Amino acid sequence: MDYKKLGFKAGIEIHQQLEGKKLFCDCPAVVHDPNKADVFFERKLRAAAGETGKVDQAAAYEMKKDKIFQYEACSSSSCLVEYDDEPPHELNKDCLEIALEVSKLLNAKVVDEIHFMRKTVVDGSNVSGFQRTGLIASDGYIETSKGRVGIEGVFLEEEAAQKLEEKEHIVKYRLDRLGVALLEIATDPSIKDAEHAKEVSSIIGMMLRSTGKVKRGIGTIRQDVNVSIKGHPRVELKGFQELKYMVKVIDAEIERQKKEKNGESHVRDVKANGISKFSRPMPGAKRMYPETDVPVIRVTKKMLDAVVLPELIDDKVLRFEKEFKLSAEDARIIVKSEIDFASYVKEYKKVDSKILVDILVKHPKEIKKRFNLEGLKEKDLREVLGYLNSGKIGKSAVLEVLVDILKNGKADLSKYKGISDDDLEKEVKKIVKANKGAPINALMGEVMKKFRGKVDGKKVMMILKRLEK
Repeated sequence: MDYKKLGFKAGIEIHQQLEGKKLFCDCPAVVHDPNKADVFFERKLRAAAGETGKVDQAAAYEMKKDKIFQYEACSSSSCLVEYDDEPPHELNKDCLEIALEVSKLLNAKVVDEIHFMRKTVVDGSNVSGFQRTGLIASDGYIETSKGRVGIEGVFLEEEAAQKLEEKEHIVKYRLDRLGVALLEIATDPSIKDAEHAKEVSSIIGMMLRSTGKVKRGIGTIRQDVNVSIKGHPRVELKGFQELKYMVKVIDAEIERQKKEKNGESHVRDVKANGISKFSRPMPGAKRMYPETDVPVIRVTKKMLDAVVLPELIDDKVLRFEKEFKLSAEDARIIVKSEIDFASYVKEYKKVDSKILVDILVKHPKEIKKRFNLEGLKEKDLREVLGYLNSGKIGKSAVLEVLVDILKNGKADLSKYKGISDDDLEKEVKKIVKANKGAPINALMGEVMKKFRGKVDGKKVMMILKRLEK
């Protein structure tokens, strides 16, 4: 697809949930409260006129549906602020610090004063009929493989409620998620093509995860992609939760726009299968009006100087490759695991870094897949590492020892007791003699089969190569 010839333009809006407490109250930011709902009420919502004195077309479109909204909540994760029965409390300072940290990572200029606005939302996802949002920074950028992409804005806002079901004129929502702090990052329209859009999302996602202060997992981060081609209005593809669909959906939208002669700017929801569907007209500036219940927040030099930037995950991966002599794949695996790898390397000096990655991350997954066993604890891993570090077992025995621990609660080391170097060489000579003319790899297999879990493969290969001469 010739994106340049098509006049392709795209920008991305990334929405990331933050850890901690909610944005305007002391309720925990629990997006899926395990407790049973103990609060129930219902509302009807109407669209308010924005700062321009006019009602936004997207809000008017939703209001015409004449829906009744039923809400359920847990008092353990929601309060009167979420029920819109009490004004918002003071802004969560921890969330503001995260927003400032991310703004700096994105090379964005932080505003002198933060003014929260109300964004009209009458689809029931906000009990109040609006979402509070404040501009934190603008005019930033990130570097990509296809050039610099601008960051138009970094916003701090409230997450919406979770829809449970919808039938006829009644929509049910649960309020665990409502009010959770949400960072919105909006790029400029300088994205070159669909693959570039995916790359930009991946880079910003990596930066957010690098802070260690954002929620993880499906649903905690969402991407909206604004797409247009020459002669066609902007269309917002809303709700990407997995990047693997992004290229497919963007390309499908381009094909749809090419076929449509008199299209109008609108929002399309992205479904789980990667298909998009019309949702509503495109909202505009008419839906915004000032939030009078939240005071203006001055951003001081002291606040900005206090921000400590984290090591980016990509930089950490490169450092681990060099520092611990790991492959790029293993370095990324161990960084993603968030294990304090350096402490293991320091404590188990005789264990190769590659073997450490296997024991700490790969072997537990393999054991679950092959043996349908799970539940390895840190003490179990350290027990096996201790055996390996002291020479009580060889690395080829590690997997079996871990399985032994899971099955029997302890490892019987007598099954894995090694043999002396002299005895090993004698046995290798016997196997070589009995398999005259066999290739070295076949001989290696025979030795390892006989001494399963009791000898070091590297040591065996050294003996075989010496005998080959």
